Amino acid sequence: MSKVFPRIGRRRALQGSAAGFVTFGLLLWWLLPLGEEPPTGTITFSTGTLRGVYQEYGERLRTELGRDMPGLKVKLVQSAGSYENVRRVATGQVDFTIAAADAVETYELNDGRGADRMRGVARLYDDYVQLVVGRDSGITSIAQLRHKRVAIGLPNSGVRLIANRVLGAAGIDPAKDITPVAEGIDTGPDQLRRGKIDAFFWSGGLPTKGLLDLAKKFSFTFVPIADSLVNKLHSEGEAALYYRATNMPESAYPSVQHGSTVATIAVSNLLMTRKDMDPRLTEWVTRTVIKSRDDIGAHVHSAQLVDLRTAIYTDPLPLQEGARRYYRSVKP
Repeated sequence: MSKVFPRIGRRRALQGSAAGFVTFGLLLWWLLPLGEEPPTGTITFSTGTLRGVYQEYGERLRTELGRDMPGLKVKLVQSAGSYENVRRVATGQVDFTIAAADAVETYELNDGRGADRMRGVARLYDDYVQLVVGRDSGITSIAQLRHKRVAIGLPNSGVRLIANRVLGAAGIDPAKDITPVAEGIDTGPDQLRRGKIDAFFWSGGLPTKGLLDLAKKFSFTFVPIADSLVNKLHSEGEAALYYRATNMPESAYPSVQHGSTVATIAVSNLLMTRKDMDPRLTEWVTRTVIKSRDDIGAHVHSAQLVDLRTAIYTDPLPLQEGARRYYRSVKP
Protein backbone atom coordinates (compact mmCIF):
# COMPACT_ATOMS: atom_id res chain seq x y z
CA MET A 1 0.00 0.00 0.00
CA SER A 2 1.48 3.31 -1.00
CA LYS A 3 1.95 6.00 1.60
CA VAL A 4 0.81 9.52 0.80
CA PHE A 5 3.13 12.20 2.13
CA PRO A 6 1.73 15.61 3.03
CA ARG A 7 2.35 18.44 0.62
CA ILE A 8 5.01 20.89 1.66
CA GLY A 9 4.37 24.57 1.17
CA ARG A 10 6.73 26.69 -0.88
CA ARG A 11 7.89 28.68 2.15
CA ARG A 12 8.70 25.53 4.11
CA ALA A 13 10.49 24.11 1.10
CA LEU A 14 12.63 27.24 0.79
CA GLN A 15 13.37 27.15 4.49
CA GLY A 16 14.39 23.52 4.22
CA SER A 17 16.64 24.28 1.27
CA ALA A 18 18.28 27.14 3.14
CA ALA A 19 18.90 24.90 6.12
CA GLY A 20 20.39 22.32 3.81
CA PHE A 21 22.79 24.85 2.32
CA VAL A 22 23.83 25.96 5.80
CA THR A 23 24.48 22.37 6.82
CA PHE A 24 26.42 21.75 3.61
CA GLY A 25 28.43 24.90 4.22
CA LEU A 26 29.32 23.80 7.73
CA LEU A 27 30.39 20.43 6.38
CA LEU A 28 32.70 22.10 3.89
CA TRP A 29 34.10 24.26 6.66
CA TRP A 30 35.12 21.17 8.60
CA LEU A 31 36.54 19.47 5.53
CA LEU A 32 38.53 22.61 4.76
CA PRO A 33 39.29 23.95 8.23
CA LEU A 34 41.47 26.74 6.92
CA GLY A 35 38.36 28.21 5.28
CA GLU A 36 39.98 29.43 2.09
CA GLU A 37 41.28 28.38 -1.29
CA PRO A 38 44.45 26.26 -1.13
CA PRO A 39 47.77 28.02 -1.80
CA THR A 40 49.32 27.70 -5.27
CA GLY A 41 52.79 28.15 -6.71
CA THR A 42 56.04 26.19 -6.44
CA ILE A 43 58.11 25.15 -3.43
CA THR A 44 61.36 23.18 -3.15
CA PHE A 45 61.87 20.43 -0.59
CA SER A 46 65.32 19.03 0.21
CA THR A 47 65.20 15.32 1.08
CA GLY A 48 68.24 13.03 1.43
CA THR A 49 70.02 10.14 -0.24
CA LEU A 50 68.34 7.40 -2.24
CA ARG A 51 67.03 4.47 -0.18
CA GLY A 52 66.92 6.67 2.91
CA VAL A 53 63.85 7.64 4.93
CA TYR A 54 64.11 11.37 4.14
CA GLN A 55 63.79 10.63 0.44
CA GLU A 56 60.88 8.23 0.84
CA TYR A 57 59.05 10.52 3.27
CA GLY A 58 59.54 13.48 0.95
CA GLU A 59 58.06 11.61 -2.00
CA ARG A 60 55.01 10.54 0.01
CA LEU A 61 54.51 14.00 1.47
CA ARG A 62 54.64 15.53 -2.00
CA THR A 63 51.74 13.29 -3.01
CA GLU A 64 49.71 14.32 0.05
CA LEU A 65 50.43 18.01 -0.50
CA GLY A 66 49.25 17.59 -4.09
CA ARG A 67 45.92 16.24 -2.87
CA ASP A 68 45.34 19.12 -0.47
CA MET A 69 46.82 21.82 -2.69
CA PRO A 70 46.39 20.78 -6.35
CA GLY A 71 47.80 24.08 -7.56
CA LEU A 72 51.03 23.72 -5.58
CA LYS A 73 54.05 22.20 -7.32
CA VAL A 74 56.56 20.54 -4.98
CA LYS A 75 60.05 20.05 -6.35
CA LEU A 76 62.16 17.48 -4.48
CA VAL A 77 65.93 17.92 -4.30
CA GLN A 78 68.22 15.15 -3.06
CA SER A 79 70.95 15.93 -0.54
CA ALA A 80 73.72 14.37 1.53
CA GLY A 81 71.53 14.66 4.62
CA SER A 82 70.70 16.80 7.64
CA TYR A 83 73.50 19.33 7.75
CA GLU A 84 73.25 20.11 4.05
CA ASN A 85 69.48 20.35 4.41
CA VAL A 86 69.80 22.88 7.22
CA ARG A 87 72.19 25.04 5.21
CA ARG A 88 69.96 24.94 2.15
CA VAL A 89 66.93 26.21 4.06
CA ALA A 90 68.88 28.82 6.00
CA THR A 91 70.43 30.27 2.85
CA GLY A 92 67.23 30.21 0.81
CA GLN A 93 68.24 27.45 -1.62
CA VAL A 94 65.14 25.43 -0.70
CA ASP A 95 61.92 26.20 1.14
CA PHE A 96 61.32 23.16 3.37
CA THR A 97 63.34 20.21 4.57
CA ILE A 98 63.80 17.57 7.27
CA ALA A 99 66.84 17.65 9.55
CA ALA A 100 67.95 16.12 12.83
CA ALA A 101 67.91 18.42 15.85
CA ASP A 102 71.64 17.99 16.50
CA ALA A 103 72.44 19.14 12.96
CA VAL A 104 70.25 22.22 13.43
CA GLU A 105 71.98 23.06 16.71
CA THR A 106 75.42 22.47 15.20
CA TYR A 107 74.68 24.85 12.33
CA GLU A 108 73.56 27.51 14.80
CA LEU A 109 76.65 26.99 16.98
CA ASN A 110 78.83 27.36 13.88
CA ASP A 111 77.14 30.71 13.17
CA GLY A 112 75.94 29.42 9.83
CA ARG A 113 74.68 32.00 7.38
CA GLY A 114 70.95 32.62 7.82
CA ALA A 115 70.72 30.60 11.04
CA ASP A 116 68.58 33.29 12.64
CA ARG A 117 65.95 32.85 9.90
CA MET A 118 65.39 29.12 10.50
CA ARG A 119 62.01 28.10 11.89
CA GLY A 120 60.33 24.85 12.90
CA VAL A 121 57.17 23.41 11.38
CA ALA A 122 56.77 20.05 13.15
CA ARG A 123 58.67 17.48 15.12
CA LEU A 124 58.32 14.33 13.06
CA TYR A 125 59.97 11.07 14.14
CA ASP A 126 63.27 9.91 15.62
CA ASP A 127 66.41 8.82 13.82
CA TYR A 128 68.22 5.81 15.28
CA VAL A 129 71.97 5.32 14.95
CA GLN A 130 72.53 1.98 13.24
CA LEU A 131 76.12 0.71 13.23
CA VAL A 132 76.20 -2.19 10.79
CA VAL A 133 78.80 -4.96 10.42
CA GLY A 134 78.87 -8.36 8.75
CA ARG A 135 77.60 -11.13 11.02
CA ASP A 136 80.91 -13.00 10.67
CA SER A 137 83.09 -9.90 11.16
CA GLY A 138 83.83 -10.58 14.83
CA ILE A 139 83.15 -6.90 15.61
CA THR A 140 80.93 -6.58 18.66
CA SER A 141 81.96 -3.19 20.07
CA ILE A 142 82.88 0.26 18.85
CA ALA A 143 86.40 -0.19 20.25
CA GLN A 144 86.93 -2.99 17.73
CA LEU A 145 86.49 -0.57 14.84
CA ARG A 146 90.04 0.64 15.39
CA HIS A 147 92.14 0.14 12.24
CA LYS A 148 89.03 -0.88 10.28
CA ARG A 149 87.50 0.60 7.12
CA VAL A 150 84.43 2.42 8.37
CA ALA A 151 81.86 4.35 6.34
CA ILE A 152 81.01 7.43 8.40
CA GLY A 153 78.47 9.02 6.07
CA LEU A 154 78.68 11.64 3.37
CA PRO A 155 80.19 15.08 4.02
CA ASN A 156 77.56 17.51 5.33
CA SER A 157 75.31 14.66 6.47
CA GLY A 158 73.80 14.11 9.88
CA VAL A 159 75.34 10.63 9.82
CA ARG A 160 78.82 12.14 9.60
CA LEU A 161 78.12 14.40 12.61
CA ILE A 162 76.91 11.54 14.79
CA ALA A 163 79.50 9.00 13.63
CA ASN A 164 82.40 11.34 14.45
CA ARG A 165 80.95 12.14 17.87
CA VAL A 166 80.29 8.49 18.72
CA LEU A 167 83.76 7.43 17.65
CA GLY A 168 85.34 10.28 19.59
CA ALA A 169 83.40 9.42 22.74
CA ALA A 170 84.67 5.85 22.40
CA GLY A 171 88.26 7.09 22.23
CA ILE A 172 88.69 6.61 18.49
CA ASP A 173 90.01 9.44 16.33
CA PRO A 174 88.04 9.24 13.04
CA ALA A 175 90.96 10.77 11.14
CA LYS A 176 93.72 8.54 12.54
CA ASP A 177 92.39 5.37 14.16
CA ILE A 178 90.18 4.13 11.33
CA THR A 179 90.12 4.35 7.55
CA PRO A 180 87.17 6.69 7.08
CA VAL A 181 85.05 6.12 3.99
CA ALA A 182 82.45 8.57 2.65
CA GLU A 183 79.48 6.32 1.93
CA GLY A 184 75.77 6.81 2.62
CA ILE A 185 72.80 4.46 2.82
CA ASP A 186 72.60 4.42 -0.98
CA THR A 187 76.04 2.82 -1.41
CA GLY A 188 77.23 1.67 2.03
CA PRO A 189 75.23 -1.57 2.19
CA ASP A 190 76.62 -2.83 -1.12
CA GLN A 191 80.15 -1.84 -0.11
CA LEU A 192 79.78 -3.90 3.07
CA ARG A 193 78.36 -6.86 1.18
CA ARG A 194 81.26 -6.80 -1.28
CA GLY A 195 83.85 -6.59 1.50
CA LYS A 196 85.03 -3.09 0.56
CA ILE A 197 84.36 -1.79 4.07
CA ASP A 198 84.18 -3.43 7.50
CA ALA A 199 81.38 -1.36 9.00
CA PHE A 200 79.15 1.59 8.28
CA PHE A 201 77.21 4.12 10.29
CA TRP A 202 73.67 5.05 9.42
CA SER A 203 71.25 7.33 11.25
CA GLY A 204 67.66 7.12 10.09
CA GLY A 205 64.10 6.14 10.81
CA LEU A 206 63.10 2.55 11.46
CA PRO A 207 63.17 0.53 9.37
CA THR A 208 65.30 1.97 6.58
CA LYS A 209 64.66 0.51 3.14
CA GLY A 210 68.38 0.27 2.31
CA LEU A 211 68.91 -2.07 5.26
CA LEU A 212 65.77 -4.08 4.58
CA ASP A 213 67.08 -4.70 1.07
CA LEU A 214 70.53 -5.64 2.39
CA ALA A 215 69.02 -8.19 4.79
CA LYS A 216 67.60 -10.10 1.82
CA LYS A 217 71.04 -10.88 0.40
CA PHE A 218 73.63 -10.45 3.16
CA SER A 219 73.90 -11.54 6.78
CA PHE A 220 74.69 -8.60 9.04
CA THR A 221 74.24 -7.44 12.62
CA PHE A 222 74.24 -4.23 14.65
CA VAL A 223 76.95 -3.07 17.04
CA PRO A 224 75.36 -1.78 20.27
CA ILE A 225 76.00 1.73 21.58
CA ALA A 226 75.82 1.64 25.38
CA ASP A 227 74.06 4.32 27.41
CA SER A 228 77.37 4.98 29.21
CA LEU A 229 78.70 6.34 25.91
CA VAL A 230 75.60 8.52 25.54
CA ASN A 231 76.26 9.90 29.03
CA LYS A 232 79.79 10.76 27.93
CA LEU A 233 78.41 12.54 24.88
CA HIS A 234 76.04 14.52 27.10
CA SER A 235 79.00 15.70 29.18
CA GLU A 236 80.22 17.50 26.05
CA GLY A 237 77.05 19.59 26.08
CA GLU A 238 75.77 21.67 23.15
CA ALA A 239 74.44 19.65 20.18
CA ALA A 240 75.17 16.30 21.85
CA LEU A 241 72.45 17.04 24.39
CA TYR A 242 69.90 16.21 21.69
CA TYR A 243 70.97 12.56 21.75
CA ARG A 244 69.21 10.12 24.02
CA ALA A 245 69.93 6.53 24.94
CA THR A 246 67.33 4.08 23.72
CA ASN A 247 66.84 0.61 22.28
CA MET A 248 66.13 -0.24 18.68
CA PRO A 249 63.00 -2.42 18.97
CA GLU A 250 63.21 -6.04 17.94
CA SER A 251 60.52 -5.44 15.34
CA ALA A 252 62.68 -3.04 13.30
CA TYR A 253 64.56 -5.72 11.37
CA PRO A 254 63.14 -9.11 12.51
CA SER A 255 65.33 -11.25 10.24
CA VAL A 256 68.45 -9.52 11.57
CA GLN A 257 67.68 -9.01 15.25
CA HIS A 258 65.99 -12.36 15.91
CA GLY A 259 63.86 -11.02 18.75
CA SER A 260 66.55 -8.90 20.41
CA THR A 261 66.68 -5.15 20.96
CA VAL A 262 69.84 -3.15 20.27
CA ALA A 263 71.14 -0.40 22.55
CA THR A 264 71.69 2.76 20.54
CA ILE A 265 71.14 6.53 20.21
CA ALA A 266 68.08 8.41 18.97
CA VAL A 267 67.67 12.03 17.88
CA SER A 268 64.53 13.91 16.82
CA ASN A 269 63.85 14.96 13.24
CA LEU A 270 62.31 18.33 12.49
CA LEU A 271 60.39 19.63 9.51
CA MET A 272 61.72 23.14 9.02
CA THR A 273 61.45 26.25 6.90
CA ARG A 274 62.34 29.96 7.19
CA LYS A 275 60.83 32.90 9.02
CA ASP A 276 59.96 34.65 5.73
CA MET A 277 58.02 31.71 4.26
CA ASP A 278 54.37 32.59 3.58
CA PRO A 279 52.55 31.81 6.88
CA ARG A 280 49.38 30.78 5.02
CA LEU A 281 51.30 28.23 2.96
CA THR A 282 53.14 26.96 6.04
CA GLU A 283 49.83 26.56 7.87
CA TRP A 284 48.50 24.37 5.06
CA VAL A 285 51.71 22.33 4.93
CA THR A 286 51.56 21.76 8.69
CA ARG A 287 47.96 20.60 8.45
CA THR A 288 48.81 18.15 5.67
CA VAL A 289 51.76 16.72 7.63
CA ILE A 290 49.56 16.00 10.65
CA LYS A 291 46.50 14.65 8.86
CA SER A 292 48.47 12.46 6.42
CA ARG A 293 50.29 10.56 9.15
CA ASP A 294 48.43 7.31 8.62
CA ASP A 295 48.52 7.43 4.82
CA ILE A 296 52.26 8.10 4.72
CA GLY A 297 52.85 5.77 7.67
CA ALA A 298 51.37 2.87 5.71
CA HIS A 299 54.48 3.06 3.53
CA VAL A 300 57.03 4.86 5.73
CA HIS A 301 56.83 3.22 9.14
CA SER A 302 58.58 6.11 10.91
CA ALA A 303 55.81 8.50 9.89
CA GLN A 304 53.37 6.63 12.13
CA LEU A 305 55.09 8.37 15.05
CA VAL A 306 54.09 11.86 13.94
CA ASP A 307 51.83 13.10 16.73
CA LEU A 308 49.92 16.36 17.13
CA ARG A 309 50.73 16.40 20.84
CA THR A 310 54.51 16.40 20.25
CA ALA A 311 54.77 17.99 16.80
CA ILE A 312 54.77 21.46 18.33
CA TYR A 313 58.09 20.84 20.13
CA THR A 314 60.62 21.86 17.47
CA ASP A 315 63.50 22.79 19.78
CA PRO A 316 66.03 24.27 19.03
CA LEU A 317 63.91 26.08 16.45
CA PRO A 318 61.07 28.48 17.27
CA LEU A 319 57.84 27.73 15.45
CA GLN A 320 57.17 29.42 12.12
CA GLU A 321 54.15 31.72 12.34
CA GLY A 322 52.05 29.60 9.97
CA ALA A 323 52.73 26.44 11.98
CA ARG A 324 51.86 28.32 15.17
CA ARG A 325 48.52 29.36 13.64
CA TYR A 326 47.69 25.75 12.80
CA TYR A 327 48.49 24.39 16.28
CA ARG A 328 46.44 27.17 17.87
CA SER A 329 43.50 26.37 15.59
CA VAL A 330 43.37 22.74 16.73
CA LYS A 331 44.10 23.36 20.38
CA PRO A 332 41.30 21.88 22.53
